[in-house]
Amino acid sequence: MAYLRGEPRVVRIVRVPAPEQEDARRASRERGRLVKEQTAHTSRIKALLRLLGMAVGNPRRRDWLSWLAVQRDWQGQAVPPRMLSEIRHEHARLMLVRERLEALAQQASADPTPGAAQMTERSELLLRLKCLGPAFATTLTNEVFYKDFRNRREVGSYFGLTPSPWQSGGVDRDQGISKAGNPRARCAAIELAWLWLRHQPDSKLTQEYRRRTLNAGKRIKRVAIVALARKLVVALWRYLTTGLVPDGARLKTAKA
Repeated sequence: MAYLRGEPRVVRIVRVPAPEQEDARRASRERGRLVKEQTAHTSRIKALLRLLGMAVGNPRRRDWLSWLAVQRDWQGQAVPPRMLSEIRHEHARLMLVRERLEALAQQASADPTPGAAQMTERSELLLRLKCLGPAFATTLTNEVFYKDFRNRREVGSYFGLTPSPWQSGGVDRDQGISKAGNPRARCAAIELAWLWLRHQPDSKLTQEYRRRTLNAGKRIKRVAIVALARKLVVALWRYLTTGLVPDGARLKTAKA
């Protein structure tokens, strides 16, 4: 027990993940950085070609430079030499990113280490729910659900989605969510909440959100989506720990 100015200070036990679990998180984090880099290179190539008013096609194809060589602008001119050189450099970096993304996908399909076996199992359980794809399932598992939470408050706190009330005298104010948790997990949870509304329209969480935001403005909807994200991650935690599917949620149909 630690003391501060004569008063006892509360000490919390931190559950440190195993080295194998911590190492397994690197793949999803690297994938997130590569996806952003891929988008940046693609957007840069498109912006350069649109300066000339030329067709863009699909820069992520390996044979895209051959396709670009026969393209012409509205005056019948090809891409200028210096701009073409810049585009080729951007495309080369884009191809490197694409190769690394493919390599990560192959690593994910390989046999996991013993320490990552539980994370893989939980990710597969999340994939059974309609609305969750491989990227969301892997991110949530690697960033959050590899931990063993004791209650729903710990889940919401780790995501940084818990409210932060403030009181002083007669003033009672809500300062919004704490944002003290995992920022990657919090962004994924809020994005997943918007997708949940689209792909799980019959779930109890979606119907409650629709009822609360009926005829509401954009600000109220943004506040309500954070509350939905908090309830959704708690429901997913219960699903992983007890097998209880969120009320009204649909599972993906098994492929023949």
